[in-house]
Amino acid sequence: MLAIQQRLSNAFYVVLSLPSTAMGFALSVQIAALSWILSTQYGLKIDEIGLVWAAGPIAGILGQVVFGVVSDNVWFWGGRRRPFILIGGVLAAVSMLALPNLGIISEAMGLDGVLGIAIAVALSLDISINVGFNPTRSIIADVTPEGDARTKGYTWMQTISGTLGVLAYFISVLFGNIDLIYIGAVIALLLSVVPPFFIEEPRSETEQVATTLNLKQALLDIRPLWGFLVYAIYGIAARLTDLSAISTFMIAFSAAITAITIAQTLLQKEAGKSKEEAGRIGFQKVLAAHSFTWIGIQSMFIYMFSYVQYRMPTLSDERMGQVVSWSFLILNAIAAVLPAFVLEPMTRRLGRVRTHLLCIASMAAGYGLLWLGGGTELYIYLCMAILGVGWSATVSLPFAIMSQQVDQSKMGLYMGLFNLSVVLPQLVASLGVGQYLGAAADKSLVFLIAAGCLALSALAWSFVKEK
Repeated sequence: MLAIQQRLSNAFYVVLSLPSTAMGFALSVQIAALSWILSTQYGLKIDEIGLVWAAGPIAGILGQVVFGVVSDNVWFWGGRRRPFILIGGVLAAVSMLALPNLGIISEAMGLDGVLGIAIAVALSLDISINVGFNPTRSIIADVTPEGDARTKGYTWMQTISGTLGVLAYFISVLFGNIDLIYIGAVIALLLSVVPPFFIEEPRSETEQVATTLNLKQALLDIRPLWGFLVYAIYGIAARLTDLSAISTFMIAFSAAITAITIAQTLLQKEAGKSKEEAGRIGFQKVLAAHSFTWIGIQSMFIYMFSYVQYRMPTLSDERMGQVVSWSFLILNAIAAVLPAFVLEPMTRRLGRVRTHLLCIASMAAGYGLLWLGGGTELYIYLCMAILGVGWSATVSLPFAIMSQQVDQSKMGLYMGLFNLSVVLPQLVASLGVGQYLGAAADKSLVFLIAAGCLALSALAWSFVKEK
């Protein structure tokens, strides 16, 4: 074991953050370039772009759970998490290289149009990220003690990842999205395959009782997400067949299930329960609160380009792409600075949950401002700076909060289940919000939806108890 790991020095937290940074950088490339390239280079409509983005959450529904369980139980190449980080990084780099070449791939396969190939490539990229993301986050919990040290691990993770995310959008602004994709493939590959060999994983954890995937128990554990799951299944089926006739009913049915299960979850009391049952209730409350956050955030990632087109229709395709890239650069710049240097000290004074709640509330306000205005680039950039506060918390604090609630020997499994509070709402944003915006004349409504979802998320976080 390296001395920096024994001391849990800042240098070790940097090394520990790099594998997650690799996956985050691949995701930043996807956010910056995917919608832009599909819209401007291949002429896909907004609802078709939403369908392409839906491939990622579909990959994550089982991908992170399965890979999390497997990584809990195996040991090869010197670790539990290391093999999946290496494999995920290599596959992500290869998938990114396919993005600028969708037309060539489609022609070579004798297909008409690029929609099918775009979905396949997006699915491949997201499966790759899912292979790596769970282990890169689980390994932080594996090698840090519970408490402030673990919070520091996740806040440093976001600071390092966010800094590299800023670099991704800066490259996009300076050189364009095509160059970003090729540079991003190299960076993601290097940060995935080198740092894991400098992190020693605790072998003793693997000698505990093996983690098994009990589907019935897993379904009960994610009860607050049942409504999202129902809509996700319907939404996918509706795009593959003709189920539009029951669209209104399914939306109402899914919304009712969501309202009932989340209300029941948030009103549960941990007091007087066994440690295991109290932990399960706490975990479910985190799922409920986190899920609404991601409807708003995913809607921003997918439809920001459409919002900019609507607010500033005279912009060229190239300039529109630059405005979107600058917007996400500012978002990630704020998110890079705050976690380690602002949020971590705040958590010591206010607690993790209260700090996170305040950040999510600020994000709801930022989305509301974007809905109300947005006719100038400066206004958009100022709003994105406000959103960066919530984004900095979203990608750091919930992992530390969630890891308090669960069995430490099953961290991979619970990280995978926790990821469902991200990917199922992402599907709602990709399928439901995309369909609604495609028919709406006012594309700024995306941020009214986002503001409402973040406000609900902030309210739900007020019911989460911190140990």
